[in-house]
Order: sequence, then structure tokens, then C-alpha cells
Amino acid sequence: METVAAVQMKNVTKRFGTVIANNQVNLELDRGEILSLLGENGSGKTTLMNMLAGIYYPDGGEIFVNGKEVSIRSPKDAYELGIGMIHQHFKLVDVFTAAENIVLGLKEAGRLDRKVIAARVREISSRYGFDIDPNQKVYDMTVSQKQTVEIVKVLYRGADILILDEPTAVLTPQETDKLFAVMRNMRDDGKALVIITHKLHEVMDVSDRVAVLRKGEYIGDVETRDTNPQKLTDMMVGHSVTLNIARPKMEKLTERIEVQHLTVKDPEGVNRLTDVSFTAYGGEILGVAGISGSGQKQLLEAIAGLQTPEAGSHILYKDSDGREHELIGRNPLDISRMGVALSFVPEDRLGMGLVGNMDLTDNMLLRSYLNGRGAFADRKAPKKLAEQVVKELEVVTPGVTTPVRKLSGGNVQKVLVGREIAMNPSVLMSAYAVRGLDINTSYTIYNLMTEQKMRGVAVIYVGEDLDVLLELCDRILVLCGGQVSGLVDGRTATKDGIGLMMTQLHGKEGKQ
Repeated sequence: METVAAVQMKNVTKRFGTVIANNQVNLELDRGEILSLLGENGSGKTTLMNMLAGIYYPDGGEIFVNGKEVSIRSPKDAYELGIGMIHQHFKLVDVFTAAENIVLGLKEAGRLDRKVIAARVREISSRYGFDIDPNQKVYDMTVSQKQTVEIVKVLYRGADILILDEPTAVLTPQETDKLFAVMRNMRDDGKALVIITHKLHEVMDVSDRVAVLRKGEYIGDVETRDTNPQKLTDMMVGHSVTLNIARPKMEKLTERIEVQHLTVKDPEGVNRLTDVSFTAYGGEILGVAGISGSGQKQLLEAIAGLQTPEAGSHILYKDSDGREHELIGRNPLDISRMGVALSFVPEDRLGMGLVGNMDLTDNMLLRSYLNGRGAFADRKAPKKLAEQVVKELEVVTPGVTTPVRKLSGGNVQKVLVGREIAMNPSVLMSAYAVRGLDINTSYTIYNLMTEQKMRGVAVIYVGEDLDVLLELCDRILVLCGGQVSGLVDGRTATKDGIGLMMTQLHGKEGKQ
């Protein structure tokens, strides 16, 4: 007897104006399997899954669920067909409990009976291995717990086809292992799962089959056991790509930034960083690891002059002559006028890094407009720089006069990273520089960071992928709850060891 696929997408096409996001894509998903969906930025992965989840409606093609042709015009239609999508950015109400979020929007009988809801949530949790308290408020939850609520929410609604978009982006290795165990339990229970991820080691770990999209078109699929990361990358990109991160060692290091007893409070008076001390050297990449919200943002912004630390904090910049300059109490313009060549790729691309309504040339000009003579800014150099960044980082854009807000997230990131590196810094700080970037572009960024290191630049790299931190960085500073949990050698540290430091303070014994 022939088995009917859980989902079949035949010749599915989606256009946004003149841009074809998906072009006659054919995709099949079976019950009892985990399918990884791979592709470079802009290849159409999320768009394709958004059509299955009812967020977009296809312009052409057919979708079959359990062998029957369906029309999915809204997320409500998708839920009724047993399809649920867990988005990268959670859609929860912070002041509600887990149970209240799970039943929000339902009209079934008993939806307001807390005991009934809690009992069913616990039954789902027990069946698949979740750890969830139905009565816990969302604002008291970790990122991993919030993700659990999102998954239980779709299961509660009867979903047996689940789509997870970048589910491990902000999880520790231990949390990722727990999530994958749950996914395998759901697969073994006959559910069909799709995972969208850029992390190839996760693809190899959790999936049964891999489907690859390239520039909106379906390239093919392969059994996970029959492939490897190199083959998958070649399928995604269309040509051979080297997946090794070079980590040459500089013989002579130069003290560049010394942070002493740095404490930073938020506007509510809560400590975001507490007594943080370390030294960043020219000629090394210093990685910063920690679960989301551990003070990474405040650390980089304090060095850049965007946060006001507490009394007793010191951030010393040491120039090429060995002279020390105190950065505390100075804004970014003051720091620049001191002759400190500091570049910063912030986490917030369009809020802090670039101006969305300005084009590429004008965003380059933001870094050099003071170099103009008289009342006029020099626009030739910024335009040339914009064209150089577009060419070298393969930014997909109609031209340098295109507003940045019209670019995809990955291309926005390329523009920002390219501009900051082009400033010839002595200190380069980046927060999640490759977040949302495909693997090919990510390796380009890693190589650029290494090139800067070998020029004697002090590179401070905040990352969320521990595998990359362990391959790229010379030393790794681990933060836990705004405090230093350890400072380890990137060449000898282990993923599990750093994961433990991210979740519990180890004191000074982890330092090197």
C-alpha cells in the first residue's frame, strides 16, 4: 500500500512585485521524518514555509495535505489542517502565563478552565519530553522556555505538521540537545517536522532528509546519512566552497583595550554588567559567549561610548605608542577625535547601525561626512566605498542608490560589516555579525575578521554559534548573568564546557 505524503507542494510560485521568491518549487514532506530546509539568504526558504503556514498565498501551483488539495489563506486554515509554525521571533504575551498564551484565541469549550488546560499541557509535555510550568509568567521565562511554550501551543491546537524557523538561534548547546530530543520524540510519534537552519552540524545531527533551495528554485533533496556539510554547501551555492575557518596565530600581541571592573545598569537600575574585567589584544580575536541577555550588548556599547558605566569602571585604550586613554565619559565622536580608530557592528542593524531610508552611498557617508570641506560633504569616496562593498561582499541590490530598508536582512548586514571594516580600525567589535547570513557569506565574514586580526587589529566578536567561536577565536570570554564566568583558550576549550559556563558562574578558576 502506497504511503500518502503529509505535504506535497507542486510547482509553487510566489512573486513580490518583479521579484520571484519561489519559482515552481516541488517539495514533499512525509510523516515520521524531520526535513531540513537549506539555502542561502534570499533562496526562498521562509517564504515557502510561510505559504504552508497561511501567512502568504501562492501565486501559482498546488498544495496537498494528506493527499488532498487544499487552499491555505490564513494561519487559521493552516491550524485546521494540522499545520503549525514556530517563528524565530516569538509571538507571546509577556504578562500572560504559559497556559494563557497556549489557549489564547481558541474558542473551544473549557478554554477558560485552568485545571483542564494545565492537565492537557502536562499531558503533552510528558508525551514528548517538554519541561514546562503552565502557571509561569512569560516574562519570567528563559528563551528556551518561551520556545517550548510556542511548540506546545501548536501541539495543543492539534498540529501534526510542524515548521521550526531557526529554532536554535539563541539556545545554549544543552538547550539545543533538549530541543532535538523533543523533535525526535515527535518524529517517532508520527509527526512531520521541517527545520529551517543555517547550521550544518545541526542539519547532520537532527534531520532525516535535506531539501535545498537556490535562488528561489528547488535544487533537490538527499538523505542525511548519504551526505556531508561540504556536499550540502556545494548544492546551496552551486560551486565548491571551502568550509575551513583559518586561525593563524600572531606571534606578537599588543594590548589595545583594557576593561577594569566594568559595571553597567539599565534605566531601571538593574545591573546588566557587574565587575567585568579583561584585556583585548591587537592580533587576536576575542570571542564573547553567553546566552541572550547576558550583557553582551552593554559590554560593546560601553566600549563604544554608547552606555554610561557606574563609578569605579575603567575602559582604557592603549595607542601604538603605549599611551593610555580613558574612554569612560566620552561619546563616540569624542572617541574618534581622540584618534581612536574604533569600528562597531551593532546587533541592531537598522536601528543603530544604518539608516533604512538612506541609500548605500549615504550610509557610507555617515562615517566620513566630517571629512568634507566647508559646508559640502565629499560624496565621491562614499560612493566608491559603497560600490566596493557591493562587489566584494556580493550585496544583492539594484544599485548604490537603493534605500537600505529595501534590502534583505542578510544584505543589510553585509553593507554594515563592509563599511565598518573599511574604516581601517585598530579595534573592531561585532555583535552577531553573521546572524541571518547564509553559510557562504558567513565564511566570507569570518575570513575578513581573521584578515583584520593579522593586520594587528583587536577583534571582539560576540557570537551565538559555539562551534564557530571555537574555530574562529583565539580566546573566549564567557558571560553569565552579566558577570565573567570564564576566559578560556579557543584552541583547547570544549563546547560543553563553555555551555556550562554560560548557565552557571564558575568564578575565577575558568580564567586563562
